[in-house]
Amino acid sequence: MHRIFLTSLLVSLLFISSTSAHANDTAQSTPLVPTEKMAHLENDSILPPMRPWSGASESLLLSANQPWVTPFEQQGYISSPNYHDTMEWLDKLVDSSDMLQKVSIGKSPQGRDIWMIVASQDGGSTATALIDNGKATVLVQAGIHSGEIDGKDAGMMLLRDISHGNKRGLLKNVNLLFIPIFSVDAHERSSQFSRVNQRGPVNMGWRTTAKNLNLNRDYAKADALEMQHLIRAITIWQPDLYIDIHVTDGIDYQYDVTFGYNVEQGHSPSIFAWLESIYRPAVEQALTEQGHIPGSLVFANDNTDMSKGLSLWNPSPRFSNGYGDARHLPTILIENHSLKPYKQRVLGTYVMLEQTLKTVAKNSTKLKTAINKDKYRNPSKLTISWQKETLAQGRDFKGMDYRIEQSPISGDKVVRWTEAPKLYRNLPVIANTQPVITVTRPVAYYIPPQWAEVINRLSLHGIRMTRLNKPTSISAQQYQFSKPIFSSADYEGHQTVSAQTTLHKITTHLPAGSVRIPTDQPLGDLAMLLLEPQAEDSLFYWGFFNTIFTRTEYIEDYAVEPLAAKMLSDNPALKAEFDQALKDPDFAQDSKARLRWFYERSPYYDKEYMKYPVLRASK
Repeated sequence: MHRIFLTSLLVSLLFISSTSAHANDTAQSTPLVPTEKMAHLENDSILPPMRPWSGASESLLLSANQPWVTPFEQQGYISSPNYHDTMEWLDKLVDSSDMLQKVSIGKSPQGRDIWMIVASQDGGSTATALIDNGKATVLVQAGIHSGEIDGKDAGMMLLRDISHGNKRGLLKNVNLLFIPIFSVDAHERSSQFSRVNQRGPVNMGWRTTAKNLNLNRDYAKADALEMQHLIRAITIWQPDLYIDIHVTDGIDYQYDVTFGYNVEQGHSPSIFAWLESIYRPAVEQALTEQGHIPGSLVFANDNTDMSKGLSLWNPSPRFSNGYGDARHLPTILIENHSLKPYKQRVLGTYVMLEQTLKTVAKNSTKLKTAINKDKYRNPSKLTISWQKETLAQGRDFKGMDYRIEQSPISGDKVVRWTEAPKLYRNLPVIANTQPVITVTRPVAYYIPPQWAEVINRLSLHGIRMTRLNKPTSISAQQYQFSKPIFSSADYEGHQTVSAQTTLHKITTHLPAGSVRIPTDQPLGDLAMLLLEPQAEDSLFYWGFFNTIFTRTEYIEDYAVEPLAAKMLSDNPALKAEFDQALKDPDFAQDSKARLRWFYERSPYYDKEYMKYPVLRASK
């Protein structure tokens, strides 16, 4: 056995045996973790050294002989139950409580229910009941990447303590929605070999769905059945705060719980101010008091050189927190540190969720005010693409020391993280917060009825629209594309595309069944980010309109020749334009290009080719 593994085993045993010193008045002394269970951490010997940890939050744990002990606690804090055992335990808890209900938000592709636990003081089981009680609602989601399952076990413990412990008061002024496993099919693709870079639990689910889709790349395009169910649930239940729980990849550092949300420059500045000034201080204080080290969600610009600083993320709507920014739903992305012990990560998540309920309950009026300010801000211009810039203010970072070695395996340099904490002072911070493309806000968009898939996706997101009940003529703007660039390989099941655009004024006739999408609505910004073709996660980018790049009608060379001669004879201005074009030697020597030049100017040419069917209207 490797020395690191033996050290980790000894440290874990020592700390587990000491948790009885932190036990609360409902918990008994915690049993030692059986050695054979620790041996199941197959990857421990190849991970960086594990620093010992003990914190006040260990008092939250129950011993194995307690009646409402969770499977996580019962199995020594290193295992997480499968789908069946999770729901069996939650079913018993729900049946025993007057505050909990269980609803399915839909079934997965393999037929599993995606369950959501509804927790409210009066035991409401419907969205209407929660909305009518006037309290803010917090939606907590675990297992979008099902191997990163800390939130499930933390949420089960918290619901237990609300129902049968001393924390019933947490629901006095707030409602809780808890999805223990979002990616349910991937959760059951579980083994000891799913996430090599993560320290527990023993068995972990898979990162992507049964159809190999990454759900945290799917919020905007909403391909996955699971994501469609979730977005409908968000629309129906109308949460005021949304928490998406993950575990990191990347570098080693001291923080065990990091979390982030939209940036100030994004689409929800009032929400950012509430999260930054009210939410973060309260949560970080609670985590620190309970023995955890909280931090902002940042990444290293170079994993092999910390002096290059940190990357602050301004996510696009394919991600949960970017989607929340776009639809003005306060959304927090938790990234627990993958190299910390599973027990430590679960307890940190518990503390964060508990404090979230307290903070939202105390500050719900200010939270709802911030949401409404962003929903009805409707700026005249909207940034749809960003680029990186170095921020004026650097940041201290609680990292770990490391050394660089030359790898005999790869032949390249490799990082060796040590156990020594190191404070990196005033590191530069680079963020994608500088606007690149900003567009004016149209009054509305129009989409012809044949683009039903696009219309259905917009409707799924809850974007309001009306249908034209008769043919209608409108004046509008239309994008014309040129120089399209298609991805060389599929990405998340799509061939993505970008293109150069020019905007032209047109008058056109729309058939009955076309939809009109006003932008002066709460989800108007989201509509723009999905429909403006140069936006980073537009439906255009994801390939929903790729058929407009297909030419289906042609003209033979023998027909172009006499057509071109007649066009030149009938139109002296066209002849002058052609003579000017011939001054380009490449064009002059390209016979196909010369013939195509005439075809594109003839009445036979496809007038819809490479034109965006989504129209922008100013009235």
